[in-house]
Amino acid sequence: MNMAEKENDREDETMDVLKKVPVREQDPQQRAHNFEEVCYGYNQEEAQAEAARCLKCKNARCVSGCPVSIDIPAFIREVEAGNFEEASQIISASSTLPSVCGRVCPQESQCEGQCVRGVRGEPISIGKLERFVADWGREHGVVPKGAEVKNGHKVAVIGSGPAGLTCAGDLARLGYDVTIFEALHEPGGVLTYGIPEFRLPKSGVVQPEIENVKKLGVTIETDTIIGKTVTIDELMDEEGYEAVFIGSGAGLPKFMGIPGENANGVFSANEYLTRSNLMKAFRDDYDTPIVAGKKVAVVGGGNVAMDAARTALRLGADVHVVYRRSEAELPARVEEVHHAKEEGVVFNLLTNPVEILADEKGWVRGMVVRKMELGEPDASGRRRPVEIPGSDYEIEVDTVIMSLGTSPNPLIASTTEGLDIDRRKCIVARAEDGETSRPGVFAGGDAVTGAATVILAMEAGKHGAKGIHEYLSGNHDTEK
Repeated sequence: MNMAEKENDREDETMDVLKKVPVREQDPQQRAHNFEEVCYGYNQEEAQAEAARCLKCKNARCVSGCPVSIDIPAFIREVEAGNFEEASQIISASSTLPSVCGRVCPQESQCEGQCVRGVRGEPISIGKLERFVADWGREHGVVPKGAEVKNGHKVAVIGSGPAGLTCAGDLARLGYDVTIFEALHEPGGVLTYGIPEFRLPKSGVVQPEIENVKKLGVTIETDTIIGKTVTIDELMDEEGYEAVFIGSGAGLPKFMGIPGENANGVFSANEYLTRSNLMKAFRDDYDTPIVAGKKVAVVGGGNVAMDAARTALRLGADVHVVYRRSEAELPARVEEVHHAKEEGVVFNLLTNPVEILADEKGWVRGMVVRKMELGEPDASGRRRPVEIPGSDYEIEVDTVIMSLGTSPNPLIASTTEGLDIDRRKCIVARAEDGETSRPGVFAGGDAVTGAATVILAMEAGKHGAKGIHEYLSGNHDTEK
């Protein structure tokens, strides 16, 4: 081989190292008509090849980008070496929901966004590797390690979403006797009712992760509405719980307040996705009470909007996403927007609804929208949308799904003496340990911040568990 050929081989090898191992996905034309998982993930060979791209940094920036501080270089080293069980235990020491996180976390703006390999090439596919390891662990019966001895303390956790499950799992590992109280008939919170099957399979991924939390010793009681079935005061004063963590999420939908918004066929994204998930609208053998619609407009541009749009598409609708800013300002993950476009969702950008039109029977028949242009940045840093006078036009739709965010249900705060809330009805809690204004009561996740991501709720759950442990161990610093 001459020098030129050797140089070409070296360049090819360098280019391979700089690029991610591609991940296999279901064909867009097929997946637009089914609820099967879109991304297939890595197989063993692909995972090891991707792990080999890691630079093995001594001061790994990726760890600082992970809200739950997984030892990313350590688990990737084990993947490269083929030690998948060890990799699984490394991840589970920090994350209660690794199979979930590998699928739905915005890694591009967190761990992968900090990856040094990404400076010159493409960052390591940390999320896809986490998914591979977690799925391998589930398929091979790897169970997270729990506490060997109980410490005699009893803690209640409200809500079985990502914040509650994480808090409960961390406390159980420390030896606490933990019970989760869930309002709905199935545990999982947003993981079960808010994220579609094609992005997060329920029986294959969510339920096994919840079972792993139970295997740590956590009890889950469903159909229990805190503030109605039982109050926090009763849990602490009559049932012997020494501390409570509130991870009840934010399930109260927001609307625009425009004319016609009360017409039949107008949903919140929260209701639409809950009906689809909990009532199994994605299965042909279930008769789910959901108005699928033939011409659907989804108002909003976040991940929940993408989930609602792609669900409506799979239920047979022609779907438009109506968003008042440009594509550059879309808050949804780039991957989710890309998948939605591939599947046939149409984006009406720089467009804002001003009225919903109804027929003589009160059902949606159309929507009046107004064109927008971008002005100066607002408090969020995104350019503020400004109306263009005289630009109104009508679009024909029979269903409107409002995806404008959610806020916490005020029930818990209104039935708990001494629990402070802010002007957004969110519980006031200290970020570093979840401490609220009520002694012994801690909170975190969407109930505190308003609607956010799964991984940020998990981070809050970890902080809450730490705060409760310090409180019940007598190491709690009320002045920090």
